[in-house]
Amino acid sequence: MVDLREEFVETNGVRLHVVQAGPAEGPTIFFLHGFPEFWFAWRKQMDYFSARGYRVIAPDQRGYNLSDKPPGVAPYRVDELARDIVGLMDYYGEKETFLVGHDWGGAVSWWIALKYPERLKRLVIMNCSHPLVYRKHLLGNQRQMEKSWYVFYFQMPGLVEKFASADDYAWPIRLLIETSRPGTFSSEELERYREAFKQPGAFNAMVNWYRAAFQAKSEPPADFLVRVPTLILWGMNDVAFVPEQADESLAYCVSGRLEKLPDCSHWIEHEEAERINPMIQEFFEEAGR
Repeated sequence: MVDLREEFVETNGVRLHVVQAGPAEGPTIFFLHGFPEFWFAWRKQMDYFSARGYRVIAPDQRGYNLSDKPPGVAPYRVDELARDIVGLMDYYGEKETFLVGHDWGGAVSWWIALKYPERLKRLVIMNCSHPLVYRKHLLGNQRQMEKSWYVFYFQMPGLVEKFASADDYAWPIRLLIETSRPGTFSSEELERYREAFKQPGAFNAMVNWYRAAFQAKSEPPADFLVRVPTLILWGMNDVAFVPEQADESLAYCVSGRLEKLPDCSHWIEHEEAERINPMIQEFFEEAGR
């Protein structure tokens, strides 16, 4: 991996652990991880883009790994999560930047595009549906409800934290292994994840993202059309989302493109880095033409 620069940044009332790579004067990309990951999820993208002159910024989002873990559910509503990242953009002097999000990081990225479109040059979403599309399927599609069993289970206070921590966090480690292409995560990489899960208060905070989605309302945007040019990348063997959500999400993008990867799981940035990194690079470079 390339040389990494780590620091802690105060933003929106919390202290986030942030990892950077690449030249400080290069065009900037923010990468937002999902559940149950942390900045390390983007190691293949950080190598690729920093070597090509981009400044890559990957935070541990609030509640994860080394970042602050405020108590309660309300601090994890999506409005606060989006403000965290806009605050990082301010800290790094980026009035307008590129943004990439996967899973829950994709949900935060959608929200930033809806609430703060002037801050984004271009948006890349990986295996996360537009907020209206997800809500529609979560509450009205039996197949999606079955895939999202854990979302409902996570609402019960205390249970998932106890279950997840059993046997040295065997369940979330097994989740990564069993829902990805064989060999996606090495044993050394899985130990990095276990270490992140074991940070004090981390798993409770991570699960509070799911609780806040039901229990802590955010102020909706003026409308739900995404006007930022958007590239949606979708692994079609996704354990978390029914595949039709990809096309339905594209319909909310004024200027959007959808690339489907038929043999890829939910963990697209890991499994298909060699394929998607050049796609993302080309998409970003179109902005300067």
